[in-house]
Amino acid sequence: MKDVAALAGVGLATVSRVINGTPVDPVLAAQVTEAAKRLGYRHDPTASSLRRSDRRTRTIGLILEDVANPFSSLLHRAVEDATSELGLLLLAGSSDEDPERERSLVETFHARRVDGLIVVSTGQVNDELQAVRRQGMPIVCVDRGAELDGVDTVTVDNAEGVGDAVRRLHALGHREIAFLGDQTSLWTAQRRWAGFVATMAALACPLREDWVRRDLHGEAAGERAAREILTGDPLPTALVTSQNLLTIGARCALQELGLHHAVAHVGFDDFELANLLSPPLSVIAQDPKALGRRASELLLSRLDGYDGPARHVVLPTRYVARGSGEIAP
Repeated sequence: MKDVAALAGVGLATVSRVINGTPVDPVLAAQVTEAAKRLGYRHDPTASSLRRSDRRTRTIGLILEDVANPFSSLLHRAVEDATSELGLLLLAGSSDEDPERERSLVETFHARRVDGLIVVSTGQVNDELQAVRRQGMPIVCVDRGAELDGVDTVTVDNAEGVGDAVRRLHALGHREIAFLGDQTSLWTAQRRWAGFVATMAALACPLREDWVRRDLHGEAAGERAAREILTGDPLPTALVTSQNLLTIGARCALQELGLHHAVAHVGFDDFELANLLSPPLSVIAQDPKALGRRASELLLSRLDGYDGPARHVVLPTRYVARGSGEIAP
């Protein structure tokens, strides 16, 4: 910084103000910027954060399930947009539903002194999250619930979303409905399964064990499970898949078996091109962008000084009827 100040013909305080975004005379700011460019100077935000009285690094950590998953990508973008508007840097990583990898990411972000964390948690590292929260770091769990002191959560109404799909299938005459579920350790998977079981019971529909597959992960697992059910006897008249990758895998099995126009299919989570299939895929849609925005708002309110009890925001789902869930039995 001394070299930049000397070349620009200004004091160190002026260089510091320009680098940290504090308004100064435009002419002086241009001189500092040009000098920094000529000298190849790069600002070190970590070093400057150590000198700040509030010890803030102006960085936020985001832990996703898998950044390659379309749902995670949209959530990521929403958080990035919300934080970048305030000049905050977002650091992101994928847990791949591995608790140890999630734990490592929490430890890494904490060691790098991020100002706060937004986490799509596996639900199996709550001890680590609680310890970090007690040390003063704000945390928001998004998409999946968490009952942790001072940790805010943003989810959708998973049970009601699945229940709505089952009721719509029932109204169309379906009584024999199969189900594919995500990993049973996940909070979302538990809530969606609970919604399916409760609604099937309320409608007096039989819950057949041979038409249920749970603890699945990924497209290939969804395809295998759907194929097992759809090559059995008798066949269900409808299928509910509770996660977007399972939905894609199940749709592949339906098409390969030539049953995509014969068996009704409703999936949880929308995805790109679902409306262009034949028939188009009916879904229980949630809004990952809204989840990301709301999680960011809660985290930023904590950073602004809110220190009240944990808040749990529940957003609604939306049933999108496109044809695959409206096939009559």
